[in-house]
Amino acid sequence: MKEFIAILKNELIKTIKRPRSFIGFGVVAFICLILQAAFANDGREILSLVTGQLENTLSIEGQVLNGNLICFVLLQTLIIQMPLLVALVTGDLVSGEVATGTMRFLLTRPASRTKVLVAKWLAGMFYTFLLLLFLGVLALFVSRGIFGADDLIHVNSEGLTVIQANDMNWRFAGAFVIAFLSLSVVATLAHFLSTVLDNSITPIVSTMAIVIIFTIIGMFDMPSFNVIQPFLFTTHMISWKDMFEDPVPKQEIINSCIILFAHIVVLLGSSIYIFNRKDINS
Repeated sequence: MKEFIAILKNELIKTIKRPRSFIGFGVVAFICLILQAAFANDGREILSLVTGQLENTLSIEGQVLNGNLICFVLLQTLIIQMPLLVALVTGDLVSGEVATGTMRFLLTRPASRTKVLVAKWLAGMFYTFLLLLFLGVLALFVSRGIFGADDLIHVNSEGLTVIQANDMNWRFAGAFVIAFLSLSVVATLAHFLSTVLDNSITPIVSTMAIVIIFTIIGMFDMPSFNVIQPFLFTTHMISWKDMFEDPVPKQEIINSCIILFAHIVVLLGSSIYIFNRKDINS
C-alpha cells in the first residue's frame, strides 16, 4: 500500500507541474471573469428585453440577474468546452512517457503495471476534480459575491421554471457531482487511448473526435441513431441540467449516472488489460 501511495504521489506531482495542466485553469478563469464582467455591464439591458415581455403577464419580484443565474449560464457555457481541457492533460499520461522512454524506467520498480496505470488514472481524476472545483468557485461563489443570490429563473424542457434561492445549494452540488462523473468518462477515455496509442498527441485528438462524433449522433432524431443514443456517454453528459428541473427527475439522473459509471469501469478495465500485455520495450 505504501508503495502505491508513493507512486500516486509522484504521479500527482508530475501531473500538476506540467505546463499544459495550467492551460485549463487559465481558460476557465478567463471565460468566467470576462462573462461576469459582460453581465455586470450589459446583463441588465439584455434581461430587460426578456423580463419586459414577461412582466405583462407575470409579477416578477427580486433580482433576476443574480449569482445563481450567472453560475447556471457559466456551467452551460464551459462544461461543453471542458472535455478538451481534460483530454489535453489526461490524453498523454501514459503515451507521453512511452514516447519519451521514461515508462521503461518506471516499470523497473517492483510495483506492478496495474498499480502504475491506476495511479496515473487517479492523477487524471484528481486534475479533473481540481479543474471542476476551480470552475465551481469562480462560477458560483464569485458570481454570488458580485451579483448576490436570488431565485433562479430559467427555461427548461417544460417551459419557464422558477427555483427559490434557498433551494439552490443542493441542486448545484448535485449538478457538479454529475458534471464530474461526466468529465471522468472523458478523462478515462483519453487515458484508455493513451494506453493503446504511443503518440502523445493522437489520444488527445482521438478523444475529442469521439466526443464530437457521439454528440452529432445524439443531435439527430433518427430511428437508426435512437437505438444507440441511450448508450452513448455524451447523451448523459448534460444530465446535470436535470438538477434544475422541478420536480427533479431522480430516476433519470440515476440511470444516467449508472451508464456513465459503467463507461468508466469498462474503459479503465480495458486499459489495465491492454497495458499489462503491452510491449513497452519495443
